[in-house]
Amino acid sequence: METIREQENILTVSELTVRIKKLLEARFFTVAVAGEISNLRRPASGHLYFTLQDSGSSLPAVCFRENARRLEMKPEDGVEVTARGRITVYRPRGSYQLVVAGMELKGMGSLQLAREKLKARLAAEGLFDPSRKKKLPPLPSRVGVVTSPSGAAIRDILQVIDRRFGAIGIVVNPVPVQGAAAAGEIARAVEEFNRWRNVEVIIVGRGGGSAEDLQPFNEESVARAIAASRIPVISAVGHEIDWTLADLAADLRAPTPSAAAELVIAEKRELLTNLNRLSRRLDLALNYLLGGLRSRVERALRSATLHDPKRLLGQSRQQLDELISRLDRLMENRLRFARQNIQSLTRRLESLNPDSVLARGYSFTWRLADGKIVTSTSMLEIGEEVRVRLREGEFDSTVNRID
Repeated sequence: METIREQENILTVSELTVRIKKLLEARFFTVAVAGEISNLRRPASGHLYFTLQDSGSSLPAVCFRENARRLEMKPEDGVEVTARGRITVYRPRGSYQLVVAGMELKGMGSLQLAREKLKARLAAEGLFDPSRKKKLPPLPSRVGVVTSPSGAAIRDILQVIDRRFGAIGIVVNPVPVQGAAAAGEIARAVEEFNRWRNVEVIIVGRGGGSAEDLQPFNEESVARAIAASRIPVISAVGHEIDWTLADLAADLRAPTPSAAAELVIAEKRELLTNLNRLSRRLDLALNYLLGGLRSRVERALRSATLHDPKRLLGQSRQQLDELISRLDRLMENRLRFARQNIQSLTRRLESLNPDSVLARGYSFTWRLADGKIVTSTSMLEIGEEVRVRLREGEFDSTVNRID
């Protein structure tokens, strides 16, 4: 029986790539391509890397430094150009690209133009008006997150919140963050949080990506859902330069998901520092008030030019008793009010302290394979290794039975 190698000429990947490279470069040695620039990168080498796109396709392109210096236009994302060059194959990836020798500006690209028109229309309706922005709660007990459950964004948010104040509850409404269905799912998740009313602030976002990857956050449905939210929304799309429509519609914009988590939660240490500072200010105010009242009493005792010193002394003693009684009542009321405030804040801090929950016999478990917190048995498999944290210490375990 003949083997495959005896029946046909088998090529290695490199051999096939070289053949394709020769065919393409010979057939498309000179070509002119019209499209919209996106994902433009300018590394320190001086070369330009970008994508030419239209409504149906995209083409990787590179303009090397010597040709980039001779361009009469400044390439920018969202502009439409005619690029002239040759098609070549980049062998390490086996992908074809356009090596640009020259470019001419045609105007704003159709996709960018559509985005600008939508932005202007929504702005005219007042969706981006600063007066509509809602303030974030100072210490939310639950935070809603609209993002991909498998992306880096959710991991970054969980890590930051756990580090700053681990007792805060996180409710994730999982959605795709790129692709044709992403915009509708993101809008739906924001609307669901508003119906459920189970969180006090919402983070909507994803990690960085190309202009095409971020397109769902430029869709009208997402901008309207965020603007209509009765719950404050932080937009946390991982990009630094351009603002998406989601950023403009949100109550607050963060450059990354990690930054959003830092904005929504103050550190426990900061809260305790502020509490101590307020307590010291209260002590100073009470001492100042007490000192003023005592000074008034002393002045009253020293000011007598009296016809009847005994009567005046008796009146002064009576006034002194009244002042002391008023002072005692005032001090008692103010101290009681201060203690109540401090006790209330202390109880709230204690209720949010994860150690208090663990001290009551609870624990939390995460998978050793990927570090995900286990919230359901559906996340586990027989034989899987997990780590369990108790009030004092933690231990590793293997799943032997699942109910």
